[in-house]
Amino acid sequence: MSTPSFLIRDVTIIDGTGASPIPDQALVVEGRRIAWIGPADQAPVTSPETVVEGEGRTLLPGLINCHVHLTSDGAPDTFAQATGDSIPAATLRAARSAWATLQSGVTTVRDCGAADDVVVELAKEIERGAVPGPRVQAAGRVITMTGGHGHFIGREADGPDEVRKATRQEIKAGAAVIKTMATGGVLTPGVTPTQTALLPEELAAAAQVAHNSGRRVTTHAIGRAGIHNALLAGIDSIEHGFYLDDELLELAIAQGTFLVPTMLAVDGIIRNGQAKGIPAWVVEKAESEAEQQRKSFAAAVASGMRIAAGTDAGTPFNAHGDLARELALMVEHGLPPMQVLVAATSAAAENLGLAHDLGTLTAGKLADLILVDGDPIADITATGRVGLVVKDGVVQRDELTKTGPAVPTAV
Repeated sequence: MSTPSFLIRDVTIIDGTGASPIPDQALVVEGRRIAWIGPADQAPVTSPETVVEGEGRTLLPGLINCHVHLTSDGAPDTFAQATGDSIPAATLRAARSAWATLQSGVTTVRDCGAADDVVVELAKEIERGAVPGPRVQAAGRVITMTGGHGHFIGREADGPDEVRKATRQEIKAGAAVIKTMATGGVLTPGVTPTQTALLPEELAAAAQVAHNSGRRVTTHAIGRAGIHNALLAGIDSIEHGFYLDDELLELAIAQGTFLVPTMLAVDGIIRNGQAKGIPAWVVEKAESEAEQQRKSFAAAVASGMRIAAGTDAGTPFNAHGDLARELALMVEHGLPPMQVLVAATSAAAENLGLAHDLGTLTAGKLADLILVDGDPIADITATGRVGLVVKDGVVQRDELTKTGPAVPTAV
């Protein structure tokens, strides 16, 4: 039986590596993978019903969002939603969030924390094709100190032995990545964003167990001491990172640590505030840290620290499917557009440990790709004007053509 294949032609390719855009290109998908890329006038001959006409649009790798919470939907009070949820309600919300994410052109996400194994199980159902959605790398429950940030979606653990056991429990439950809490945060009552949480030896225990199992480990870290503790522990990725300084940046660069800045998380709270139902204590904490977040991101950009895109989707007024808005904020605050695209493709794939299969338009890699209207180098908001989404060689969204039966299309 022949493998389903189709041709996308007349496109400008931005391949995710940081290389300059190449116009007048074509790409062939066979089965789940990219089979060929090259000049449109050299494309293999194929039947008309298996051709997607790009009409000069830009072809990119499927975008990757390294920080989402699929069980939350941007409600004003994230804490109240999470603590009041039933498992069925959280599951249905996560499935809706996954669908919206995929339709926006994001074909892979890392879910950075959810209660009750909801997203771990959703990831399995998406992988087997029972539920539509992006590829999901699920952290399961976060590892936090007793009463620490995110305790309502986490495993509380104190001391290296408890943290080690909690990490092993999450791996047993099916977590594909481990998420720890090095500091307090904005959305948990009773904690401050900059306070130190898990200590270096506790974070190191989580990192060791994760790495021994072949998994990567990331940490929520806002304050300087917490970021420093995470770097000393060998954590792979810093989420938020509001208090990076020259010493921390030098250490992060030496270790190859990623920053996932999540600009939208604070932005969504400040733009909407108490007038739209966000608790006063959440708004106060976000406003107190907003300027420092921007300064820290600018310092990371200037230093050359590795940056991967993530939105913290699900936090107040921070909807799933809004990665394009995050990318626009990254450009606004100093990261050049091409590097922003790298942050949402190849760098994000490296951050998730998936660069062997994802992140660039390369023959042999999985056929995750999107077509957008316009030139995202000239106008990064073009990443939000998505006309075609392909994941694993299957068309998930098509605003361009009526595809023929030979083009594999999601039902």
